[in-house]
Amino acid sequence: MTLPVFPPVGDPGPSFVDLLRATSSGPAGDVRREPPGLKEALPHLAAMPAVPHGTTIVALRYADGVVMAGDRRMTQGPAIAHRGIEKVFPADRYSAVAIAGAAGPAIEMVRLFQTQLEHYEKVEGTQLSLEGKANQLAQMVRANLPMAMEGLAVMPLFAGYDVRRSMGRIFSFDLAGGRYEELEYHATGSGGRDAKTTVKLGFRDDLSMEEGVELAVKALYQAADEDSATGGPDPLRGIYPVVAVVDADGYRRLAESDVAERFDRVLEQERSRSGRDAAS
Repeated sequence: MTLPVFPPVGDPGPSFVDLLRATSSGPAGDVRREPPGLKEALPHLAAMPAVPHGTTIVALRYADGVVMAGDRRMTQGPAIAHRGIEKVFPADRYSAVAIAGAAGPAIEMVRLFQTQLEHYEKVEGTQLSLEGKANQLAQMVRANLPMAMEGLAVMPLFAGYDVRRSMGRIFSFDLAGGRYEELEYHATGSGGRDAKTTVKLGFRDDLSMEEGVELAVKALYQAADEDSATGGPDPLRGIYPVVAVVDADGYRRLAESDVAERFDRVLEQERSRSGRDAAS
């Protein structure tokens, strides 16, 4: 296979996305930057059934890094389409990305984002800054706008450990690709409001990793209690939310047994509180 050669004005540089566009769109200078709208590509779109959607994701800072968590339920209209989808992924060693919205496009966006970061590092010989990674993801969200306008919106959440500042940072996005840094925490998806409220009530700047993980778990539990599209713990099937931390040691996903134990503690606290309320 012969590697493509580009003139200086058409060289995609370290951008894997631009490389794909240049090699799949004819001459290097003839690059279509925006995909066609779905109505042009799929005239029967109006008859398309409900698309599977991911629901609730949450991220919060703790003293040494960030915690990111997501429930496992995927809905298709009023029905449960899947009970064990994963919504939290490593972007690279020091960052994580979580997805809410149309599940298919969201997962493809994550895969492309992971490849883009790896491609950049191989071409440039260095990693992007955490802000640079957030900017790359914002461009992908912006490119998805035509599909979002057709109902296939993707709402990612990006977080990681900034090795230059020695701290955890969180970034949220809007449908048009706007990128916003969240100073303490953020949640999105159908249960995002309830999850965010729970985190708000328990957040402190000096949270330990253990406290941060427990707060994220509690936020997902409360979101599932209020929002039918958010999946809570499912001990019968052994399904629990994905919880990951990112700090100076990099990305680590917590074991399912660890997450299950933390949910058990949350449930015990809820039982105790319900008992006290009934007694009073």
